[in-house]
Amino acid sequence: MGERAVRQRRAPIEIAPPVERAFLIAVDTGNDPGWPAVDSLEELASLARTAGAEIVGAEWQQRRHADPDTYIGAGKARELLAAKAETGFTLLIADDELSPTQQRGLEEVLEVKVIDRSRLILDIFAMHARTHEGRLQVELAQLEYQLPRLTKLWTHLSRTGGGIGTRGPGESQLETDRRLIRDRISLMKARVDQVRRSRETGARARSDGGVPTVAIVGYTNAGKSTLLNSLVGSNAVLAEDRLFATLDPTSRRLRLPSGAHAIVTDTVGFIHKLPHQLVDAFRATLEEVARADLLLEVVDASDRHWAEHRATVQEVLEELGVDEKPRIAVANKCDRPNAGALIEGSLRVAAATGDGLPELRDHLEEVLQRQGVAIDLELPYGVVGEVEALRARTGIQVAYEDAALHVTGFAPTDVAAELQQLKRRAIGRVL
Repeated sequence: MGERAVRQRRAPIEIAPPVERAFLIAVDTGNDPGWPAVDSLEELASLARTAGAEIVGAEWQQRRHADPDTYIGAGKARELLAAKAETGFTLLIADDELSPTQQRGLEEVLEVKVIDRSRLILDIFAMHARTHEGRLQVELAQLEYQLPRLTKLWTHLSRTGGGIGTRGPGESQLETDRRLIRDRISLMKARVDQVRRSRETGARARSDGGVPTVAIVGYTNAGKSTLLNSLVGSNAVLAEDRLFATLDPTSRRLRLPSGAHAIVTDTVGFIHKLPHQLVDAFRATLEEVARADLLLEVVDASDRHWAEHRATVQEVLEELGVDEKPRIAVANKCDRPNAGALIEGSLRVAAATGDGLPELRDHLEEVLQRQGVAIDLELPYGVVGEVEALRARTGIQVAYEDAALHVTGFAPTDVAAELQQLKRRAIGRVL
């Protein structure tokens, strides 16, 4: 008995939370071209699995508009009681953002936790945020999402502010909670603004260096991180076959075929029905897209919804005000058997294997050259120090010939002007 008791005491204690059994619902109003409810639910299921849920069922209903009280209608909500008894689901996930009234109506009928697509995406972002910057932006988005849905969820924040001596006369607990979360939102916005200013400083340093910048954009899981790693030849960023594997922007120097350099940045992926709170909160990060000289739009050519994915990316770029930037479309994963036909105007690559990358590097340099100033100068050896400093900054080519330095390549207008000034100064010395 004694040995058995010891073995029992040494048995590991299970502390992992139980896997939530999720049931998915959607309303198809016909107002979302290219995204029928069944396809949108398929993507919702991928999101739920990424968050760690087990999918036990799904239903969708065709309606002219979502019911204002229960999203799917009172009758349909009661029908889900039978599905609950059959599948034992403990979590209901709606494919659209629910109003507080709709969420409460479903919870009262089904007596389970109810969340929507926006809350699910926010939860995934919280899981994958690895840096201080990422966690700040995720918390801000979560707070702004929660504010109109408050009950007594945020009472614990009274330890960080408010309390005795700070409440107005007759203020209810709910009003106190709302005030506390607004204060927290203000604090998070100030911290995110610090992040934005820090990023601006780094961007100015890169700009002053005269190195062109390229931002990789695209739908989540299109292969953006894999493309960055393959282009620069290192595991610069985590690349996994899952949604939103990368949240924090990563920048690396890319050597172009001519020897010139560019800074390439991997950015957070987009998705259908991306919560507006995330776009607002991650604006500091997404400004990397606004500051870029060129966009590389990565499209998963093996996904049958690639056209809808491109439309989603275009919507977000328009919201950021960068949809008119020069852009190269890259059809990725073209090595897969289910890869579709050529996407018009795109370069076909397979980032995982390297197929098509030499052509992409050539085209990338060609486009950047068109944005810069072509350089072809002969300069005396007396300015070799200044020329070498400019080469280190911009990647212009310098050939050491018998009588002079032969400088070629392309450069931003300010660097080109500096080289011309060196040329004039050298001629002045000769005269």
